[in-house]
Amino acid sequence: MNSDFKNHHAIVLFSGGLDSTTCLYWARANFKDITAISFRYGQRHSSELIAATKITKQLGVSHRIIDIDIAQLGGSALTDQNIDVPNYDATSDAVPVTYVPARNTIFLSYALAAAEVMQANYIVIGVSSVDFSGYPDCRPDFIEAFENLANLATVAGRAGNRLSVVAPLQNLSKAQTLELGLSLGVDYGETVSCYQADSDGHACGVCDSCALRRQGFIDAGVPDPTRYQNA
Repeated sequence: MNSDFKNHHAIVLFSGGLDSTTCLYWARANFKDITAISFRYGQRHSSELIAATKITKQLGVSHRIIDIDIAQLGGSALTDQNIDVPNYDATSDAVPVTYVPARNTIFLSYALAAAEVMQANYIVIGVSSVDFSGYPDCRPDFIEAFENLANLATVAGRAGNRLSVVAPLQNLSKAQTLELGLSLGVDYGETVSCYQADSDGHACGVCDSCALRRQGFIDAGVPDPTRYQNA
């Protein structure tokens, strides 16, 4: 833990999924104050946002949901109902159609604006370059580049009040992420990661996100509390 964190406020990008919930608990344990920010961006379902609201209320964490409309641009199975969410394919190296163009850039930009308004020096994001679907905006060089941009694009940054983008899961496998979260008291049964969860938050079990999540519990050697549609 960076001892300096305890003196600062952090903005946490929070979807209600496994990774971002781990980051929320991690940030809560490390920073003086945190604000969780979620997005209603035209995604296929609202189950993650329902989970996010419930989790932040349980923790007593300030939570804001911001409305944007990435769906009007299309180009992703997560924002276009005419594009089917594919089943997980372990043999493919291609970036899946569940990639939402520029999503993390957009989310981080909103988080950056919130950080400057709230005088927060840190943004926490739950990206990983180990167990992920190959999305380009989950990689270390992207995070480093956005941090550099953040300090050039803001009055605070230009004045020397440096902002840092922290990705605590960047080099962790899904199993290591679960181990970290469990050590912090995360109840993963409350989280929703599925790309096509039903209205009750039950997971499909066959999309990329479900497959990576399920394997994480297997590798960590802990019971999977995920609620599946066909269980």
